[in-house]
Amino acid sequence: MLSRVAESIYWMNRYVERAENVARFIDVNLNLELDMPATSGNGTGGSGVGQWQPLIWTTGDEKLFASRYPDFSRENVVQFLTFDDENPNSIRSCIRLARENARSVREAISSEMWITLNRFYLMMHEAAAPERAEADPYTFYSDVKTASALFVGETMGTMSHGEGWHFGRMGRLLERADKTSRILDVKYYILLPNVEEVGMPIDTLQWAALLKSASALEMYLKKFNSITPRRVSEFLLLDREFPRSLLFCVTKAQDSLRFITGSRPDTFSNPAEHRLGRLLAELHYAQAAEIFKTGLHEYIDSAQTRLNGVDDGMYHTFFEVRPEVPVTSQSQVQ
Repeated sequence: MLSRVAESIYWMNRYVERAENVARFIDVNLNLELDMPATSGNGTGGSGVGQWQPLIWTTGDEKLFASRYPDFSRENVVQFLTFDDENPNSIRSCIRLARENARSVREAISSEMWITLNRFYLMMHEAAAPERAEADPYTFYSDVKTASALFVGETMGTMSHGEGWHFGRMGRLLERADKTSRILDVKYYILLPNVEEVGMPIDTLQWAALLKSASALEMYLKKFNSITPRRVSEFLLLDREFPRSLLFCVTKAQDSLRFITGSRPDTFSNPAEHRLGRLLAELHYAQAAEIFKTGLHEYIDSAQTRLNGVDDGMYHTFFEVRPEVPVTSQSQVQ
């Protein structure tokens, strides 16, 4: 497969997954806004600024946001994360970039995938989209999540599960792993710094909202009968069966990478395999007690750095265009 085609499929899936995750963050925050008390220790009650600022931290766009908006009001944050064309991580920008990648590899994807993604693009770019999002945000962001899920379903059901499909799955899983770790880090390290509020109803409410943002609340409650920071962290980081946990995403990403390279288990042939394998090995043997003892924030920060390293390894191994070596002697021709 051409590196250009592989990279486009990889990023097409990453962008669609990123758009869905941003919609999840906003949707859960809108519902959390209804449940929060009028005031709280960290200013997150009602429509207070504090409740919406963590969404910008989650996407890592603090500097860009500060250069374009005066404060972290609900209206500014929602506009920035949904429709701002200058924000490369807004839902609209992500779907535009996904469509551009899809258009460049039309011959490698199915017609159903293209049609679904194109409809998604038109939904986000229609003139009335901002007004519709403001008038009925719950339906709008639900539609965004549904459109993303439909694209994933079309990819699963209509694209041959060869190299291209596995490049796409790797992009989706690495993006999902990154966003799961980010929302967990924001909640634990930033969102509720007041020690006196830990264990209080507001704390439980926010941990439940975090689980909802990953569509994990129901599956979590089937496994545990109470919501605690340690169990939530363990579930989202180390659960072997939940499809949005860090361990599950990295495990399946490695399966796809081995399909692409043909490497045998417990071996590696390139930097991406080496870095992904080391991260997976650590996750397999990690324990929640050890993670909390050394620091959850530090552990997640390390995991995010390693995920970035895997992405960098993917680029240099599969996507980077290498200049052709000029022929200067008869021996090189041979």
